[in-house]
Amino acid sequence: MKKKTSFSTKGQRADIGDLTIYRMLANRYADAVGPFVFLDHIIPKVHPSVMNSGTGAHPHRGIATLSYILEGEDEHFDSAGNYAKVYSGGIQWMKAGNGILHDETLNVDSTTGTNRTHAFQFWINLPSKNKAEKPEYLAIQSHEVPQKELPDDSGWIKVIVGDYEELHSSIPNYSEQFLYHIHLEPGKNFTISMDEKVEVAAFLPTKHTLLNDVEFQAGEFVEFDRNAGEIAVENNLQEASDVLLFGGEPYTEPIVAEGPFVMNSKAEIADAYRDFYAGKYGEINPQKRSVSI
Repeated sequence: MKKKTSFSTKGQRADIGDLTIYRMLANRYADAVGPFVFLDHIIPKVHPSVMNSGTGAHPHRGIATLSYILEGEDEHFDSAGNYAKVYSGGIQWMKAGNGILHDETLNVDSTTGTNRTHAFQFWINLPSKNKAEKPEYLAIQSHEVPQKELPDDSGWIKVIVGDYEELHSSIPNYSEQFLYHIHLEPGKNFTISMDEKVEVAAFLPTKHTLLNDVEFQAGEFVEFDRNAGEIAVENNLQEASDVLLFGGEPYTEPIVAEGPFVMNSKAEIADAYRDFYAGKYGEINPQKRSVSI
């Protein structure tokens, strides 16, 4: 049986510097999909020159941030001393835990010479017991992302978070969670089964696509019901299309989000701000950045 659509929506503009951004989650219908509480889509854009704006270092607590870079070069600094660059197809993952400062900058990919950027940033809510843990960090290059071809030359699937068949992401799971990038060739389809009570949403970044026989437009965020069933993705275009599919088990603890912090109570939010202003998150050696996300 095919899963039914609960709702679909388009995002709100939330631009930063030279980047055009649509905030897809949270939205007017949902605060979370499984452990995912935030999704920004940095839409595909051609830049005439090196970008030169940004918000600088900022704190996080209680979540893990995940940046998936389809096109571009993403540079990460944090107050735990971590530093790395990932390039087109790569992932930056940071568990903020009990508090950290980071500065993450997106620019054009210096390894390819292209002047396009296209990326996503997710926030993954941590269970309360993990919110008190020390920060952690992973930089994952494109060739390290688990990927497999789909049957009948239909395309491929990448496992950004979680597991799919024999593929396993290196990003830690603190609850049941998954984030898949599905790439379908023209005229092809792919079907995936979801268990009972799993929360799941799809996002169509650049092309319209059929989901369970219903056509949705580029830029749409689509959430499905929690009944066990299938999601059939079909590309009826003359060019390849992409879908992000993500979610997991419901987050059953209270969710209180304010600014860069996601905790379980207002008192914990107050503690997060108090510790930040007291300098307990450390500091980053100040440098000028290109564009922070």
